[in-house]
Amino acid sequence: MSKVAVVLSGCGFLDGAEIQESVITLLALDRAGADYQCLAPDMEQMHVVNHLTGEESLGESRNVLVEAGRIARTKIIDIAAADPGDYDAVIFPGGYGAAKNLSNFAVKGADSSVQADVLTFARRFAQSGKPMGFVCIAPAMIPHIYGPDAKLTIGSDPGTAEAIGKMGGIHVNCPVTEMVVDEGRKLVSTPAYMLDERIGDVASGIEKLVNKVLGFVHGK
Repeated sequence: MSKVAVVLSGCGFLDGAEIQESVITLLALDRAGADYQCLAPDMEQMHVVNHLTGEESLGESRNVLVEAGRIARTKIIDIAAADPGDYDAVIFPGGYGAAKNLSNFAVKGADSSVQADVLTFARRFAQSGKPMGFVCIAPAMIPHIYGPDAKLTIGSDPGTAEAIGKMGGIHVNCPVTEMVVDEGRKLVSTPAYMLDERIGDVASGIEKLVNKVLGFVHGK
């Protein structure tokens, strides 16, 4: 049975992992017969956002690993303690947490960096040639992980695509139900909620990504 690491960035799309994207990813892995292990960095979130009002909750703090445990149902470990050799593939769901906690792309754009433990884990995957999948805004981390010329998508947002281009990534516009594949790197990305579409369409793109990542695992 394939074992896939799923890297979460908190809980809630405005300051953590996008819950629907994360659950769809886990469900698709399970339905495909793969085992999964959720990971997250043990760190404080960049900030906390009230998901009812969309306003920042001033004076409040939350831990990324603890919050991600809400989605993982406790099946989660600190990414700093995870061994990439234990997994056949890795998938990063989206949500602003990927750009606020796993990286600082939401603040720094093209001048961003990736959180140290996340970068170490992901680069070891890239160097080993194991397949990786990125959803929604998470592909903004790809140039930091793979270096220049990696092919990816965040959908069609011009500003985000421009920033990714400045970082060395090759952005490809993509509809929500599809994915972009960099065959040489075994790298897959899909826009999900970067495009404001129906949950069924978001699920279609994520399910294709999961199946393609698992196909790479099995040499297809």
